[in-house]
Amino acid sequence: IFLGLLLLSLVTWVILIHKTWITYDVKKKSVGFREMVDQYQGNFLSIKYSEDKKENHFFNLYQVLTKQTVDLLNKNRKFALSTKEEDIGETPRSYLSPSDIDIVESHLATTIASQTKVLEKNLYILATVVPLAPFLGLLGTVWGILTSFGQLQAQAGGNTNQLVLGGLSLALATTVIGLVDAIPALIGYNYLKNTIREHQIEMECFSNQILASVEMQYRKVDVL
Repeated sequence: IFLGLLLLSLVTWVILIHKTWITYDVKKKSVGFREMVDQYQGNFLSIKYSEDKKENHFFNLYQVLTKQTVDLLNKNRKFALSTKEEDIGETPRSYLSPSDIDIVESHLATTIASQTKVLEKNLYILATVVPLAPFLGLLGTVWGILTSFGQLQAQAGGNTNQLVLGGLSLALATTVIGLVDAIPALIGYNYLKNTIREHQIEMECFSNQILASVEMQYRKVDVL
């Protein structure tokens, strides 16, 4: 039981440190790209980003938006070649229809869900440690008490009090270790879940922002 509690403690701290660093790094890179997008002037689909793109969730969303938008614009331009505008010699412009905007939005939502899933990977271990560690510590305490009383029953002599106190102190140590394991796991799990949830909301806001920019630039105006 002692070894099990020590292993739980090691796993908890490894996951806490690893996940905390990943979420911090992701948020830092994403905020930097968002600031660049806010200051960008010109063709929205031609943004050049030279910094590290790995684990940059906002840049990943921008890449998905760019790829889907360009593909839809090319498809619409291809179909526009057979319109009456082309017949009279005018160069057709391609636009995004409301259904095209919905397609792009669905791809962005899927990307957000997949990136959130990656951030939440292995968090269930922390949620498992929270109730498991105290119960494992309690099991060690009960087991230690039963062992102490069993030895007390089989032992006769003047050292019985010392034997019981030594056994009880050792048995209660497992409960303490279990609580020491569970408390950081609980705090870390709640912190990471809240941080990831906030980052997910930021990704949704950024997704709506870039989608609105593309829609303003490429959606055809309805003329009554």
